[in-house]
Amino acid sequence: MPGEILRNTACWFLGDLTCSMYNYMSFIVTSTSVGDMVLISIDRYLAICDPLHYPTRITDRRVKLSICLCWLSSVFYSSLFVKDDLTQPGKHNSCYGECTIVVDLITGIIDLLLTFFVPVTVIVVLYLRVFVVAVSQARAMRSHVTATALQLSVTLTTKKSELKAARTLGVLVVVFLLCFCPYYYCVTLARDDPLNSSSVSFVLYLFYFNSCLNPLIYALFYPWFRKAVKLIISLHILQPGSCEISIFEVNIL
Repeated sequence: MPGEILRNTACWFLGDLTCSMYNYMSFIVTSTSVGDMVLISIDRYLAICDPLHYPTRITDRRVKLSICLCWLSSVFYSSLFVKDDLTQPGKHNSCYGECTIVVDLITGIIDLLLTFFVPVTVIVVLYLRVFVVAVSQARAMRSHVTATALQLSVTLTTKKSELKAARTLGVLVVVFLLCFCPYYYCVTLARDDPLNSSSVSFVLYLFYFNSCLNPLIYALFYPWFRKAVKLIISLHILQPGSCEISIFEVNIL
């Protein structure tokens, strides 16, 4: 986003090659962010819908391999969009000090399908499945409780779990759609609109801002992550015995 601000509010003085590399990096970072969203949704699906096999399926080695493959795939995928710009830096610039990138209609549609529709479909389907399973498990636990006091306690816990699952799913999908829909509308449906050039900066900021919000949605919703950040900021992590502090809670939603 700082690079985007520089590109739109001042003369680009870093050179054509740096401009091409900046555009390339912006594609890599955003596509990797979307790929990580899909990986996390798969992780949550296996953790809740197949908990007995989760420790054997999701190992440290497989997680690291998946993340590396996600980044490598994004590097290759993004190179297809900027290959002309990388081989001929400044090809699309109309004047000195300009930093632009041109995405043709066919490329924009392909990007729309692979970076928007497919990930959204996977995330929504998996999280809906997670939500249904979580609610059914909570209701099954509630049905086995006979004491009135315990029944009330389980009912309240069930409602909280249902609301938390619904909130996480709702925030996830709504934020993703709000950040991505304007961008893909401008680069595909409204590319010939005279007002498109004045709005493209805003939609790009919004597009990049989704990657900024992802850590808040996926991580700060979890108490163990908030506790870990608190330990780091307060420098408690430097004290003797800090490695023995338990930050995890039994809460997979």
